Amino acid sequence: MHRKETADGFQLERNTLRFLCSVLIKSGTRVQFCKLLDPRVFGDPLQRAVFEEIRDLGSIESRRLRELLPARVTNRGFPDFDLNELLAPREVSEKEIGQLFESALQLLDLSHPDEGRSVD
Repeated sequence: MHRKETADGFQLERNTLRFLCSVLIKSGTRVQFCKLLDPRVFGDPLQRAVFEEIRDLGSIESRRLRELLPARVTNRGFPDFDLNELLAPREVSEKEIGQLFESALQLLDLSHPDEGRSVD
């Protein structure tokens, strides 16, 4: 579960959070990913807190999730949290959602290093 703290790792975490907040995925998909992801794969404390809040909010519409996240993350001790900055660019195209999905899968692999994903 250990990985180097790099710009790539930070971007991988950010892309995963963008995926989880996207209006292009269903709330049930978000919930399933959150159940499988280990919060410890998030090396950045802010991004870990954002993930934990997304997970704790459960199955809600992504627009509502985006409304609730800023206050919840601020209450976790991050008063300067800016959701728009984290999710920028805010609109995710269908093409980009595939790339964000790949980031989420990479973090899933880090959550379960002994299981490994088989590639056909």
